Amino acid sequence: MGGACSRKRDQLDNEDGLHRGVSGRYCKSGSSKWLTTTFTRPVVESQRGKGKCPSLMELCTYKIREDIDNYGSFSMLPRDLSQQIFNELVNSQCLTDVSLKAFRDCALQDLYLGEYPGVNDNWMDVISSQGSSLLSLDLSASDISDSGLIYLKDCANLQALNLNYCDQISDRGLQHISGLSDLTSLSFRRNSGITAQGMTAFSSLVNLLKLDLEKCPGIHGGLVHIKGLTKLECLNIKWCNCITDADMKPLSGLTNLKSLQISCSKVTDFGITYLKGLQKLSILNLEGCPVTASCLDSLSALASLLYLNLSRCNLSDDGCEKFSQLGNLKVVNLGFNDISDSCLVHLKGLTNLESLNLDSCRIGDDGLVHLTGLQRLKCLELSDTEVGSNGLRHLSGLGNLESINLSFTIVTDGGLRKLSGLSSLKSLNLDARQITDAGLAALT
Repeated sequence: MGGACSRKRDQLDNEDGLHRGVSGRYCKSGSSKWLTTTFTRPVVESQRGKGKCPSLMELCTYKIREDIDNYGSFSMLPRDLSQQIFNELVNSQCLTDVSLKAFRDCALQDLYLGEYPGVNDNWMDVISSQGSSLLSLDLSASDISDSGLIYLKDCANLQALNLNYCDQISDRGLQHISGLSDLTSLSFRRNSGITAQGMTAFSSLVNLLKLDLEKCPGIHGGLVHIKGLTKLECLNIKWCNCITDADMKPLSGLTNLKSLQISCSKVTDFGITYLKGLQKLSILNLEGCPVTASCLDSLSALASLLYLNLSRCNLSDDGCEKFSQLGNLKVVNLGFNDISDSCLVHLKGLTNLESLNLDSCRIGDDGLVHLTGLQRLKCLELSDTEVGSNGLRHLSGLGNLESINLSFTIVTDGGLRKLSGLSSLKSLNLDARQITDAGLAALT
């Protein structure tokens, strides 16, 4: 029976519904086959209550969950069955430190315990007993400490490790993961115990594709230890206010980098010059950084750049002519900057733009004329600007617009009639003080 019920790993690769992690406010990192996927609740979980008849396997899993105290070990079951039982217990919040023991030596591949109550170092013995089979582990927001990470030495094939919001982990703990050379994804969000010295442990993780150190305030000077991780594609160090221009220099050789998040750091125009050689970089988030339009000289060298966030950077119209050099951009966020209609003149050549955010900028009706040629535009954010009804006529020809935010503007009923021909429009955010039912009728 075991042979008949068991399924090969190749089959499971196409049945990711069985092994997805628990959805929640933390970003999950899975084994490599799901590296670009956000983990959600298993398919069988989401289909309950929708009239779909459960399979025999699902019914058995639910029954085992109800009688979990009657089982001492699942180690003799085929791996895919024990994995499904484990997932069901987690999703239903029925897994305890006692029932966890039944999963010792089950060769499970994916353990998603992020936000799960009660997880601490005492769980690590059973977790590590999965040995070389374990590929993905999420222990976010748990009470795992440096001592608990010692157990991971037995999980040599681990590909993804998520330890976000684990405030009992420090530099000492990082040394215990330095030997996990198969890791492709590693996340330590909001950890004040990690310092530059501890980051020496990262230098041996040569297969890393994704590293997330968001809100780690002590890592200044530590990026020098990742300069040899040449496979790295995604680096998130946003909300690390300790990061300065000097920290950008070690990144200059990471030529496979595709996404870089450094918002709310101390990086200036000078620091951005170190990024000029990152020809694969397509996403750059500089929100809240003390940069000026001068950084656009460096960014113009990035031929693959598609997404640029310069929100809250205190930009002015001075130097905005440099935007014309960034013709490949698809998404631009210039919200909460001191730019006016004069800046928009230099955006009219960005004909690949699909999303433009001008929230709280000094934009008025006259500036919108420069957007008439942006025929691929799908999303336009004009909240808290000086745009009124007259300016909306310049948007009437943007047939691909799906979303417009006009809240806290001076648009009235008359302006809405100018948008009535936008057949692709799905979302329209308005300041209700200026709009009546008569105005809305023009859109129906």
